Amino acid sequence: MELSETEYILRVGGYVTDPRELERATVGARPDGTPILLREVGRVSIGPEMRRGIAEWNGQGEAVGGIVVVRYGANAYDVIHRVKAKLSSLKAGLPEDVEVHVAYDRSALIERSIETLREKLVEESIAVSVVSVAFLFHFRSALVAILILPLAVLLSFLTMYFQGIGSNIMSLGGIAIAIGAMVDAVIIMIENTHKHLERDRGRKPHWEIVRDASNEVGPTLFYSLLLITVSFLPVFALEAQEGRLFKPLAFTKTYSMAAAALLSITVAPVLMGYFVRGHIRPEHENPLNRFLIAVYHPVIEFILRHKRLCWGVIGGAALAVVATYYPWSRLGSEFMPPLYEGDLLYMPSTFPGISTTKAREILQQTDKILAQFPEVHHVFGKMGRAETATDPAPMMMIETTIMLKPEEEWPEVPIQDGSGRIVRRRRTPDELVAAMDAATKLPGLTNVWTMPIRTRIDMLSTGIRTPVGIKVAGPDLGTLQRIGEQIERVVAKVPGTLSAYAERVVGGNYIHFTIDRDEIARYGLNVVDVQDVVATALGGMNITTTVEGLERYPINLRYPRELRDNLDALRAILVPTPLGQHIPLGHLVDLEVRKGPPSIKSENARPNMWVFVDIRGIDVGTYVERAKKAVADAIERGEIEIPPGYTVSWSGQYEYMQRAQAKLRLILPLTLLLIVLILYLNTQSLLETFIVLLAVPFSLVGAIWLIWALDYNMSIAVWVGIIALAGLDAETGVVMLLYLNVAYRQWKEEGRLRSLDDLREAIYHGAVQRLRPKTMTVSVILAGLLPILWSHGTGADVMKRIAVPMVGGVVTSFLLELLVYPAIFFVWRGREVGR
Repeated sequence: MELSETEYILRVGGYVTDPRELERATVGARPDGTPILLREVGRVSIGPEMRRGIAEWNGQGEAVGGIVVVRYGANAYDVIHRVKAKLSSLKAGLPEDVEVHVAYDRSALIERSIETLREKLVEESIAVSVVSVAFLFHFRSALVAILILPLAVLLSFLTMYFQGIGSNIMSLGGIAIAIGAMVDAVIIMIENTHKHLERDRGRKPHWEIVRDASNEVGPTLFYSLLLITVSFLPVFALEAQEGRLFKPLAFTKTYSMAAAALLSITVAPVLMGYFVRGHIRPEHENPLNRFLIAVYHPVIEFILRHKRLCWGVIGGAALAVVATYYPWSRLGSEFMPPLYEGDLLYMPSTFPGISTTKAREILQQTDKILAQFPEVHHVFGKMGRAETATDPAPMMMIETTIMLKPEEEWPEVPIQDGSGRIVRRRRTPDELVAAMDAATKLPGLTNVWTMPIRTRIDMLSTGIRTPVGIKVAGPDLGTLQRIGEQIERVVAKVPGTLSAYAERVVGGNYIHFTIDRDEIARYGLNVVDVQDVVATALGGMNITTTVEGLERYPINLRYPRELRDNLDALRAILVPTPLGQHIPLGHLVDLEVRKGPPSIKSENARPNMWVFVDIRGIDVGTYVERAKKAVADAIERGEIEIPPGYTVSWSGQYEYMQRAQAKLRLILPLTLLLIVLILYLNTQSLLETFIVLLAVPFSLVGAIWLIWALDYNMSIAVWVGIIALAGLDAETGVVMLLYLNVAYRQWKEEGRLRSLDDLREAIYHGAVQRLRPKTMTVSVILAGLLPILWSHGTGADVMKRIAVPMVGGVVTSFLLELLVYPAIFFVWRGREVGR
């Protein structure tokens, strides 16, 4: 309003600022006009919302937990350090009786994993350098390869930086498995320069010799490096979890090989011109080369003595490939090898309907037991859901994060060994989990042991927090629960089952009010009148909201606890009628306790019930095959009844594994076809292309046998190793055939191919006299991979699965190529010489 040419804004205050203001609120009046205040008919107090979660610290009692959610694509390591810095600044202003502890910190895992790969990169670089010096016997020549290696790694790091790929287990692992192959081209060019210098020094200018040596092997090396790059295409085709996991490795390996290829045709020839000088000892003066030739020469002489022996070698190689079916048929399968994170997650489940009081007791009891283990640093337990939309956990679900001390700080404890003797030593992680599992065997708890990061990934992908999950879908929840309980009983007996738990989808407890319509009509009541009384008196009704600055709090009306804590009290609740009467609720409704769903899951618009299965001592693929057979047999015997309209599907890590295998079955043949095309463009011969491709089955011999000997399962990591092996095999096959063809053409141009003896001499020159570059390439590959095999740090489990098939495959491929390729070449070219 306007007063004296001034504007005034009218405001009426009415916000509740103190509970005592509500106590003075008028709710009616007596016949004499005296007001009835709220404090005369009820109690006003500040209370909590309905509780659906509990947090507990170290078995000492309840605590308040906070969750930090990192933005998608952000650097988790950087965010963790900034959060720690912020917490440190906040602690100074906290009251004395408030303590802040970090419940879970992922940065230690990140640091351990990166440190493991850094150590391996240094070890591999040193090993590759030593191999180069040992074979060339000329340090300045080896210096070319030694300089190219860090330059290629730095170029790959530069590309990673611009693409936004951080340093982690997989990105560094891509460089680690590529180090040996990165210097292959340089080593072959250096060795070929040595050969040309031995032959043409003094007859040609130095730089012309270097140029001719580079041009002789350059085109073939380009195609071989292209093969290694193309062979990794299936990894880029992986999707979902496995794609996000292995694509950084594929990117960095490709960048490393591309950088090495670029440096090999640009920088390496220049460095060779400057460094490959002075006194260069012939190959026969090197005792290592003399030893290799002394071993290999008589073997080749024996094989090439007659065509029948050549066919015998070819047949023996074929038998070795066929015999590989034995270990292949006994390999298990899994999605990913276990990546030990250094911390544990304990996720038992109780039966539905557990009260908050009992839940708090169980949580504190299990936390106290776990915190007493000397290997444990601290324990943070959570039961139910946090106040966030990202956590839909029911009250029956426990998530206890167990942060362990560094393994070097674990004490020695008495442990019974295989012979029954008691020895004192540190427990292994598996032994620690077994001891914790035995200590937390409480009635009503079904234990599940996993790791924090792995569980989050699994639950975000399929919702299944155990290695194996069974999803039953159908329209009726009661039928779903019956099927789930039947499946639970069957799979619990399958060998390898640690625990099996079927969700009780109708295990919740409900007090059901059935309104008697005839009775309420007698008193002039409607259904909604009775419902309002029940909703207000028992459930509590929010009637308004207080405004306190930026905060809002509901004002709730409800009966005091003593008037609603048993069925008789509920029946005594009074319902007002239009005539002024007050009828007990028990006269108007029937009360009964029923079972119902504590929560309802759905997928593809169908209600779901899940069975969680934890396994030990068996791979996922083998276990699911046995469990499927057990379930199928139980269905035939009638132990499991699945009506029409209900489906059973297998999920968890098994689901990822099936998806990845289906993708690889589609992509691998296409990649092989592309490799064949590249080989044909290089060789211009289908027969030579086929000969080079023989390296792939030869390599599988060693890869599969070594995987089986180490008791590894087939996983995505192993398949990535086999894919990387295919490119290396094609490269070694191309190089072997190159030297045989160079010797053959040289003999033919000089007119020296007049008989089979001349052909044997040409093959001897291409195989035996060029043994050094082939052995060097394989040796540097092994030198780059072997340090991974003896690593034990965080992340080593995954990298070992990638390296093992490459190590085994390169060895057998090299050995069989040395024996089979000359035999095939002799049989093939022998027909031409015979004509």
